[in-house]
Amino acid sequence: MSQIATFKVPTINNEPMRAYAPGSKDREGLEAALAKIAASGPYDIPAIVNGKEIRSGDKQPQVMPHDHKTVLANYHAATPETVSAAIDGALAIREAWEDLPWSDKASIFLKAADLVAGKYRFDIMAATMLGQGKNAWQAEIDAAAELADFLRFSVKFVEELYQQQPSRNSDGVWNRTEFRPLEGFVLAVTPFNFTAIGGNLVGAPAIVGNVVVWKPAPAATYSSYLVYKIFEEAGMPAGVIQFVPGSPPDIVKQCIDHKDFAGLHFTGSTHVFRKLWKDIAANLDIYRGYPRIVGETGGKNFHLYHPSADIKSGVVQAIRAAFEYSGQKCSALSRVYVPRSLWEGGFQEELVKQAGSITIGPCTEFEHFTGPVIGRPSYDRITSIIEKAKAAGGEVIVGGKGDDSKGFFVEPTVIVTKDPKSISMTEEIFGPVMTVYVYEDAEYDQTLKLIDTTTEYGLTGAIFGSDTLALAKTSRALRNAAGNFYINDKCTGAVVGQQPFGGARASGTNDKSGSISIFYRFISARSIKTNFIDPTAFEYPSNLV
Repeated sequence: MSQIATFKVPTINNEPMRAYAPGSKDREGLEAALAKIAASGPYDIPAIVNGKEIRSGDKQPQVMPHDHKTVLANYHAATPETVSAAIDGALAIREAWEDLPWSDKASIFLKAADLVAGKYRFDIMAATMLGQGKNAWQAEIDAAAELADFLRFSVKFVEELYQQQPSRNSDGVWNRTEFRPLEGFVLAVTPFNFTAIGGNLVGAPAIVGNVVVWKPAPAATYSSYLVYKIFEEAGMPAGVIQFVPGSPPDIVKQCIDHKDFAGLHFTGSTHVFRKLWKDIAANLDIYRGYPRIVGETGGKNFHLYHPSADIKSGVVQAIRAAFEYSGQKCSALSRVYVPRSLWEGGFQEELVKQAGSITIGPCTEFEHFTGPVIGRPSYDRITSIIEKAKAAGGEVIVGGKGDDSKGFFVEPTVIVTKDPKSISMTEEIFGPVMTVYVYEDAEYDQTLKLIDTTTEYGLTGAIFGSDTLALAKTSRALRNAAGNFYINDKCTGAVVGQQPFGGARASGTNDKSGSISIFYRFISARSIKTNFIDPTAFEYPSNLV
């Protein structure tokens, strides 16, 4: 590998958000992309192995969640032979990709970010809206801004990582560290709910020299395919990323049963992640080493309101956290703790008024605050939990109904419970359901313990109030209850480079995407020592008499 200069990457900043106001050029561009993509479907999506398209003929549909009779894309499910070819091809290019100078890898990611933010911004947003049910704002913060941020900040963080070198050198010695990729291939299993997460789960291992087999979520196949094509246009060599849509259990099993499996980058359910961890552990004897397992899973996220909290802003934050994208974020608000003084002093009235005014509808109608849930299994699960919560004594004060006649729509729902450990307070729902528990003002300390112990999760949470001592006390008491903790702000909306994201307990390995930390998980460091002084005798001074 030839490296004849030390390069400095451009200054990296977060991608500016666009508003898509009526009559704006951005609104016009996005509407045109929506019309174009809708009219041109259904798309035929192949597996892509070593840069070549492979069509198995086993076509599986990706439907539009707001109009489930309309197919956005049909993807060709990868066969076992295709997956084997993908693994073999990735391993074949591994050495060349590892040896490619860092500056060339960085250029690919920076170009990909510019393609996302510019040339393909509206297309990838429209694909995310039509395929994954997001409205314009949710698609903007995900498929445009966050994806561009992940790509650019990856370059920044890896540059900083490579600059970390031993701080001391003894006389006549030069110490240095190189950050090798893992020995084998990484499997990336990506979710439906964030196009940006798909790009990052693939990109984070790749930028530090790993080769990646990508198993995209079936409900996000089309947008994932566009991300792959953007990497390709940016100059990613064929084979570094292998795109293999299809049956998640079958593809994942084939990958983790391979002796060269070196790492898992996963976002999805806690149940699935735990099973994969066990399956990987059972295979330890066949691997070259210990695979890296990186996962971000479920959450049962909370807002706690201190009696000193402001009611109106607190309600606004709760509505945004619980109902944006129909609650289909791992960070979405699910359980709310409100003191009786606030609840009876206007919080309940304000919550019912504002939540009751939310409209839901298809992504093509820009006025709606939220839209459909992703598909039939989600719809059935969410509506079932609402009914179980009602049967257990929960009172639905907003919403509670669904309509699956055309799309998978569930009303933004607010449940009030007298049981802080009821089903809708403990079980992850992944839908537009907020459950409120009203606590007595004098029982604040007990409520802190309740929040910390009610669920097995530890992803996000927030405290609202103006009492500085109470805020500090709460932050300490809930230190382990959330990997991302917010003070007077909603529990969603982590920004790359600003709030590194991830949780512990049953919520994942807390490796903090959006920061330098995640890249340590996909490198294997080698310490190198060069000695400049030849010894002349084997004895040490302590051996002399």
